[in-house]
Amino acid sequence: MMTGATTAGGMAILGAKVRPVSLTGIALLQGMAPADIASLTTACAVRRYTQEQEIVGQESDNKDVFFVAEGRVRVTVFAPNGTEIAFRDLSAGASFGELSAIDGLARSASVVALADSVLASLSRVRFWTLLREQPTVTEHVLKNLASLVRSLSERVVDYGTLAVQNRIQAELVRMAREAGVRANQALIAPVPRHAEVASRVATNREAVAREFNRLAREGVLERRRGVLAVLDVGRLAEMVEKVRET
Repeated sequence: MMTGATTAGGMAILGAKVRPVSLTGIALLQGMAPADIASLTTACAVRRYTQEQEIVGQESDNKDVFFVAEGRVRVTVFAPNGTEIAFRDLSAGASFGELSAIDGLARSASVVALADSVLASLSRVRFWTLLREQPTVTEHVLKNLASLVRSLSERVVDYGTLAVQNRIQAELVRMAREAGVRANQALIAPVPRHAEVASRVATNREAVAREFNRLAREGVLERRRGVLAVLDVGRLAEMVEKVRET
């Protein structure tokens, strides 16, 4: 049975209540003493979300910070014309919602569960207390925001300077690095849909399909059961850098 909770901002968060979970694996909280993490966990509302269930909506007044304890979620932005742009995927250990918690403004993106997921939400007031009391958490937040700004800046430059083919390559490099590169290879799971990649680089799925097929013929990509294997991340990155340098 699905239940709801109301946040300090007045928005109902839908999701099934579950027993408290451990937050020791949350990257944002690394450096905190185990006892402090345990105390913080008791201040969180822990809920389970089913696949494709919306966690927060774009422009909503919810100001909580969310910790992904289990599962995987997707951050998406909707353009004024209704176009959905997949921004980034977050797995267990990640967090989101810091921007609205910091500036008090409405959500800039929607977040949907890609799989059955368990999330812990922390109120804006408690999050600010955490920042004041835990310098290591503040450091993590600042580094995450700096990384986000750099990533967005890179995307803006790519849109203005790269051809569609190279934008697709650049997005594959980002996804490979997010998945984790080992021995110059990466396994992206689940296999990204052509429409999803197209929305990220402002093109159509046909263009993505053509480039994926070309890269597969050249031995850079290989589709396997449930994953997209990037067989040569270095070569893929070089394709993009050569264009950026011209």
